[in-house]
Amino acid sequence: MTVTQAAMRDALGDALLELAPRFPDMVVLDADVSSSTRTAAFGKAYPERFFNVGVAEANMVDIAAGMATCGLRPVASTFAIFLTLKAGDPIRNTICYGKLPVIFAAGYGGLSDSYDGASHQSIADLAVVRAMPNMTVVVPADVIEVRQALEAALLMEGPVYIRLSRNPTPVLFEGSPPLEIGKIRKLRDGSDLTIAVCGVPTFMAIEAADRLAASGISVDLLEVSTLKPIDAEALARSAAKTRRVLTVEEHSIHGGLAGAVAETLGRLAPARMDFIGIEDTFPESGDYMELLKKYGISAEHIENRAKALVKEG
Repeated sequence: MTVTQAAMRDALGDALLELAPRFPDMVVLDADVSSSTRTAAFGKAYPERFFNVGVAEANMVDIAAGMATCGLRPVASTFAIFLTLKAGDPIRNTICYGKLPVIFAAGYGGLSDSYDGASHQSIADLAVVRAMPNMTVVVPADVIEVRQALEAALLMEGPVYIRLSRNPTPVLFEGSPPLEIGKIRKLRDGSDLTIAVCGVPTFMAIEAADRLAASGISVDLLEVSTLKPIDAEALARSAAKTRRVLTVEEHSIHGGLAGAVAETLGRLAPARMDFIGIEDTFPESGDYMELLKKYGISAEHIENRAKALVKEG
């Protein structure tokens, strides 16, 4: 069976063009990487609504803040690592403090800028933005959810961070109910184990759940597209049922999905837990899928860790 694949960065470019007529106050800013982030097509179609600020991420965020105070709806786009680290100060002190309606299109998330190595791979961005007051954090799993997340963000008040990947990955949700910010998408109903996943590894978790079912292990599979505000009710309901929770993310196990889930369940439904993601290390450079596999982000690894968690009782 052939699985359709598409890149989230291409979906962003297409969505900006598609939504532009409906949202005339939307403007797009980019930090001199528009050919990579795919905002260049918007700039060509709407030059009066596109602003390339150069390699100056902090300035880009402050400019976006000023535009937001004038009634515009800025979409600030660059690589996730530079957005959260180089522009972290104005994101916190200007955008979040002011509750300004700026959308951050954070491209090349996780290990997807694979060949550029640790200096460009973004494995701590979710921890950074999730800790900022007033920030909504969304991690789409495929190109369908990218378009839906952008549209939903344009209809919201306050800042929204949307994490995107560079590489083509499987299209999962064509024809499915749309992404809802703040709501978990339940992909499979089970009773032995909860798997909570966000972003690109969602397709791996689906495959792992199928393999586990063949082994007699019933998985409650949750796609957590919104890390903040997290769907605490759905998460707690699942954990109370299965009593075992495995999180899977393309991010450090510190502060991202693992942190969000552990914080939530620690208060509402304590359970035995395990976490799949980047351990306390800087990843090396190489082929994207090979890197994911090297750092334990694969269907096979999810299956094995799930079986171990169930075996622990």
